[in-house]
Amino acid sequence: MFSDLEALTKSTMDQLSNFALNLGLTRSPEHLNTFLSSLFFFLAIHQAFAPLVSGWMSSSFRKMNRRGKNNWSIHVVSQVHALVIVPLALRALNSPVLDRDRAFGWDDQIGSLQAIASAYFVWDTLDAIINYTDFGFIVHGLACSLIYLLSFTPFLSYYAARCLLWESSTIFLNIHWFLDKTNRTGGNFQLVNGILLLATFFGMRLVYGAYVSYNFFFTLYDVRDKVPLVYLFIYGVGNIVLQGLNVYWFFKMISSLQKRFSSSPSRGRKAVKTYGKLDAKKE
Repeated sequence: MFSDLEALTKSTMDQLSNFALNLGLTRSPEHLNTFLSSLFFFLAIHQAFAPLVSGWMSSSFRKMNRRGKNNWSIHVVSQVHALVIVPLALRALNSPVLDRDRAFGWDDQIGSLQAIASAYFVWDTLDAIINYTDFGFIVHGLACSLIYLLSFTPFLSYYAARCLLWESSTIFLNIHWFLDKTNRTGGNFQLVNGILLLATFFGMRLVYGAYVSYNFFFTLYDVRDKVPLVYLFIYGVGNIVLQGLNVYWFFKMISSLQKRFSSSPSRGRKAVKTYGKLDAKKE
């Protein structure tokens, strides 16, 4: 029985590896185990661990309807991903191999990082499709999945870790969301967390993000004759759109936080509704 299962597993992995190679993702087979295990890990948190633990720990969760509970579990997965991916991204920053060739360089350490991130964004896309709320969420998930999967060609892996550092602000954004849902809006803890949220968002996404984007476009320009035009379009336009969204959401957060900590209770309730649109999974 176990030998049959082992043979089936090996056959499936070989088929998936060949499929990836046929797509040109030449560096993905050696990281396929990491990708699949990460995908099942995120699915298990979403479907089993988060609902079980949250139902035991939080009365707020138990009072929610099905959609609310699913959204809660989504934020749990988002938080786990952010807490895992940011330290791994920091470790992957100082790779001399990638620094020598920022367009086509490869390092197995970054491969593991990309596999985890790709699995998360694939899970994100599946959830956006199955638990449909907005077509934009599906587009966001597909775009991020495509960008990180294409990095296995390999292409622009140098920038993968640097862009994933943006997730550091997601940690504080998720905390803010949970404070709202557990009736802790407007407290001192949320104020401190809000300051950290704005600081990390501004520092990592706007300041550092602009610096990375500047170098990113120079790298794209240097290899413009070596890659398909569609790659230039996907990565170039995608980077501009994401940076634009970062600026937009930063000012939305400032506005929401100002209303949240105003003296008027009615304005505070309105701010919670506004801020609820800043979904950490979709930012």
